[in-house]
Amino acid sequence: MNDTTELPRLLARIADALERLAPPPPAATDIAGADAFVWQPDPGLLAPVPVVNAVGLKLLHGVERQRDQLLENTRRFARGLPANNALLWGARGMGKSSLVKAVHAAVNAEARASGGLALIEIHREDIRTLPALLAVLRGVNRRAILFCDDLSFDAGETDYKSLKAVLEGGVEGRPETVIFYATSNRRHLLPRDMIDNERSSAINPGEAVEEKVSLSDRFGLWLGFHHCDQATYFAMVEGYAAAFGLDVPPDELKRQAAEWSVTRGSRSGRVAWQFVQDLAGRLGVAIRASPV
Repeated sequence: MNDTTELPRLLARIADALERLAPPPPAATDIAGADAFVWQPDPGLLAPVPVVNAVGLKLLHGVERQRDQLLENTRRFARGLPANNALLWGARGMGKSSLVKAVHAAVNAEARASGGLALIEIHREDIRTLPALLAVLRGVNRRAILFCDDLSFDAGETDYKSLKAVLEGGVEGRPETVIFYATSNRRHLLPRDMIDNERSSAINPGEAVEEKVSLSDRFGLWLGFHHCDQATYFAMVEGYAAAFGLDVPPDELKRQAAEWSVTRGSRSGRVAWQFVQDLAGRLGVAIRASPV
């Protein structure tokens, strides 16, 4: 056998075999077919959402200041102007996630001719795969809001460090076509006792605390949500009742709404929506809307 003539043929056969074993190149990501997607890290796909679970901005009462700020920030982002990552934090049931979805829908209604924004939800437990999601989105022309609902971290978790690098400070950072919105019950995304423990056990307590709270500092826009008073709660109930045509005298509506809030032990947008659902059921009225 002539080694000189056989070697190129052998190398070609090896190259062909390796090519067959190699995974196919990733397909180009298409996020033009829907308004919203859910990130599925395994196998690394964006699953389209046929109908977004959202309410109209006009139905969200008691959060007018937060609404205006988030709406303006999102409009700037949609126009390709500088905009901030946003953290919506505070009381449960006050419409944090509903506001994100409502603002997304409102901005898309204004910019439908240009394709609008994609809303991509990443679940809390998948935050560690955020760099992989950004790798998928690099080079995609459509602008996208990454949305994580109820984001927080417990003691011992280190996933927050991946999020810090993505929001600001990493070598690659996030693409210009991507912005990150998150909701949380915690202002600093970490439990207070976790921060306090770091302060008491660290050689340099100040540096340890800064490491923990610097995650929320990477959100340029902070929007706080607080428990509502009775007048705001009644405005929420009346807004829902009017929108869905629930024919109840105003005084009776307030009486029943007040009684419902007492049985729940709180007043919030979520409690108002749950009352309206109960009222509509008793009246035999079918309604379609998203929970707050």
